Amino acid sequence: MRVIVVGGGVVGTMHAWQAIQRGHEVVQIEREAEARGASLRNFGQIWVSGRAGGEEVETALRARQLWEGIGEAVPGLGFRPNGSLTLVRTPRELAVAEAALARPDAAARGYRLLAPAEARALNPALRGAFTAALHCERDAAVEPRTAQLALREALQASGRYAFLPGREVREVVGDSAVRDDHGDTHTGDAVVLCTGAWLSGLVRELVPDLPVRRVRLQMMQTDPLGEPLTTSVADADSFRYYPAYRGPALDELTAAEAQTPVAAEHKMQLLMVQRRDGGLTIGDTHEYEHPFAFDTLEDPYEHLTAVVEGFLGRPLPRIRRRWSGVYAQCTDPAKVVHRQQVRAGTWLVTGPGGRGMTCSPAIAETTANELGW
Repeated sequence: MRVIVVGGGVVGTMHAWQAIQRGHEVVQIEREAEARGASLRNFGQIWVSGRAGGEEVETALRARQLWEGIGEAVPGLGFRPNGSLTLVRTPRELAVAEAALARPDAAARGYRLLAPAEARALNPALRGAFTAALHCERDAAVEPRTAQLALREALQASGRYAFLPGREVREVVGDSAVRDDHGDTHTGDAVVLCTGAWLSGLVRELVPDLPVRRVRLQMMQTDPLGEPLTTSVADADSFRYYPAYRGPALDELTAAEAQTPVAAEHKMQLLMVQRRDGGLTIGDTHEYEHPFAFDTLEDPYEHLTAVVEGFLGRPLPRIRRRWSGVYAQCTDPAKVVHRQQVRAGTWLVTGPGGRGMTCSPAIAETTANELGW
């Protein structure tokens, strides 16, 4: 087969990977010179711990397995099975962590509850104040700013892959061909549109009532910490955001203990992971109302800095960069991704939300299976 993939982000690149692995030929088209969207502007976390039970966590666990295999084949991904620690400070936060341990899928996620000394033995950089930590062994990380480049280099080595940057697809021609803004037509046996947060133009024409929304976030990265941060780190505000923790214990927490005003206003949680250069990627916020602001606000960064310094027991290194990003999320939170056939040989795959980096290998595998590749 000849597969045309539109979109150079992680979801599109994983579809290209699946097609190449199955012996097909791939042309991948990207409107920018390189992917510049949410696939780069994220934590690089393969985040199993907070996923909803059922399809979502099963997809994340399968993706985690696939990421590990791809990481062995493509060392440039920087895959590492670092796990995560979600740090709690109050009895009600602890109750939510204990409820997570009672989930029927707790063992599959690799959950265990650690005392502070046990958590520090696992991650000695955590010298600050907390009363317990929920460890998720199955969480992992890759390097988001270079992952697509490393994957593409491996794809090109197959001899059956072509990457065409700087071309915006304007039209689906027939059932399995597209025409770009250079006037060139690219014909295949299948077309997969993995357009990320680009939901206007061609996507709107094909699916006017697409059940997908855009979400904006803010993040930052520091200079090297000067020591290893051996796991990813989250705070208990992540309990309020991730569906795995829903239940009576979370209801009691949210009723009795409000987030700080800044965290509540910006729908915040702490997620933190160390990059291979030693710097820390820290976030994040969630904004759902359009139009999004064009600037970034300092209050969320100040809040995150205070939370991180409280856990580390030391000042943060200098902030090297700050950024915002936008990703596409299904309006139905129970859906892992929106996958829709829009022509006889053309499919649209978008809307994984904050699950995109985590779940993209399994999302692409499902597409390939369903399309009979």
